[in-house]
Amino acid sequence: MTTVEVIILAIIQGITEFLPISSSAHLILPSAVLGWQDQGIAFDVAVHVGTLLAVMLYFRQDIANLTVGWIKSLAGQHSTDSKLAWWVILATIPAGLAGLLAADVIETFLRSPWVIAITTIVFGLLLWLADATAKQHMAMAQMGWRQALVIGLAQAAALIPGTSRSGITMTAAMLMGLDKVSAARFSFLLSIPIIVLSGGYQATKLLVEPEQFDVSGILLGTVLAFISALICIHFFLKIISRMGMLPFVIYRLTLGVALIVFLGWFAA
Repeated sequence: MTTVEVIILAIIQGITEFLPISSSAHLILPSAVLGWQDQGIAFDVAVHVGTLLAVMLYFRQDIANLTVGWIKSLAGQHSTDSKLAWWVILATIPAGLAGLLAADVIETFLRSPWVIAITTIVFGLLLWLADATAKQHMAMAQMGWRQALVIGLAQAAALIPGTSRSGITMTAAMLMGLDKVSAARFSFLLSIPIIVLSGGYQATKLLVEPEQFDVSGILLGTVLAFISALICIHFFLKIISRMGMLPFVIYRLTLGVALIVFLGWFAA
């Protein structure tokens, strides 16, 4: 990878990991459209580490509260924090199982620009439906296990490129009654175990099939993914509290249509 490719892909990962526009789609597209070489497993692990550090830093107080609450719940001391910690665990299970059972199949058959174009549009419309019609009356602290499970099942669908993990979890959360900011915050907290699992899975593949990589490029990618993700989280929470999800819906629909036109043009 060239330095320019490292910079662009790391920033793309940092920004799109938490926006409802699909990070996997935006990382696949440069190689599919521009003919760039696949970034490799080592780079994937590096940028995942960067985004993980960003979300953990931004939500460090929430993480500390949930961790303490969860530990106390094991001793029978229950609280709102302990409940939310258990809901994060519950919502992680479906995606973890889906990743173990279907990741290779999805990687082989669904990692294509056409799939990305279709899912970008379909799940963009679902995001708009949730944002425009759902009764968003519930704070994150009011969630129950049913809401957590539905959000977790929705997250499993994010294995399909173009779906967007953050987008589908926020869509499900809003449809289940959570307000926009609570939906986003729960989605961000839910990203932590998923990023750990995904990065760990990629790291094990790297151990089985070692590959050569540029240390400076890996470090640069990690730092840029961290910085861009941290900035993205901060401004995203401000944007949705004022404007809702409409800007991201418009972006998804525009991107999906542009991809279909582009792919159709070259197919002809």
